[in-house]
Amino acid sequence: MEKIKETFATEYTEILARIDQIEPIKYGQTRNFIDGAVTRLSPYISRGVISTAQVLEITLNRGFNPGEIKKFIQELAWRDYWQQVWIDKGEDINQDLRNAQNEVKNHEMPQAIIEENTGIQAIDDAIGEFYQTGYLHNHLRMYIASIACNVGKSHWKVPAQWMYYHLLDGDWASNALSWQWVCGANSNKKYFANQENINTYCYTNQQGTFLDVPYDHFSDMDIPEALEETALPELTVILPESERLQTDSAKPTLIYNFYNLDPQWHSDWDANRILLLEPSVFHQYPVSPKSIEFILKLSKNIPGIQVYTGEFWELEAKYGLTDIYYKEHPLNKTYRGTEESRDWMFKVTGYYPSFFAFWKKCEKEMQQW
Repeated sequence: MEKIKETFATEYTEILARIDQIEPIKYGQTRNFIDGAVTRLSPYISRGVISTAQVLEITLNRGFNPGEIKKFIQELAWRDYWQQVWIDKGEDINQDLRNAQNEVKNHEMPQAIIEENTGIQAIDDAIGEFYQTGYLHNHLRMYIASIACNVGKSHWKVPAQWMYYHLLDGDWASNALSWQWVCGANSNKKYFANQENINTYCYTNQQGTFLDVPYDHFSDMDIPEALEETALPELTVILPESERLQTDSAKPTLIYNFYNLDPQWHSDWDANRILLLEPSVFHQYPVSPKSIEFILKLSKNIPGIQVYTGEFWELEAKYGLTDIYYKEHPLNKTYRGTEESRDWMFKVTGYYPSFFAFWKKCEKEMQQW
């Protein structure tokens, strides 16, 4: 099967056009296949260029009934759910949240995954493409997490950081908590996919691999030889040098960041607009040069925006900024000023131990639409 070299447009008009091209019914029917009708909007949602609420509103305005696109709405809701967990639990999501991951043999990750050399054709091809594009189909993310944690018996944290680093749609809550869901640290059981499953959804016909076993064999399987060698991935962050900003202390200041690049946010204000890149945040949550390049291009949709690399308090002090506005996010804990809410699809907030407990509340709200 010919590889798809995914590219992600960064012009706002093209991003909005992608929302109009969503096929939500087909999405529900085919999303698990690597060539399914997935939206590929996640890089823009994660970067705050668009919101789940905006995607839903535009889709419903095209005439779709919520009942006929329930699976599509549900998958969007997963993104908001993970964020609600992060808001409530904070840095607790950086460790085993509900259960201790069992059978952990190392706190690195299989070298074979880093080197796209696991011997599983669909996985190795996907990782190679991932390095080029910054994109992975959700099923492939689950396959890789299962191989790393449940077959290779690595603790989830390091491989989750590796994946987040390379993802253009890197959302730490969605990423970390999904890895924990796969390895049983945030769920009641581990997720496994055998070779037959991978062949079905990835259109391969591979046999004789370490995954070519019945599901009941996974519980007592030794670490395959291909996954025995482990390593720590290189996660180097390269931030741009800070610009000399042109600011007016009499104007309000809007702070944008890695999770908020919304061109419509107070677009009618005469304001200082600053993309803040805090080294302390990227030290804790490293991202690739490709991801930094992506956000810098996305920021060009915001007229007059300037880039500042440094901590919030340094920016505030250096330029005498006082009337500051920013959108709520768990990583904005050092910000001072007026905090504004993000856009959510539902009014359901707070922590729910499972997505489906959260979803039941959302469904009740949907019935009132």
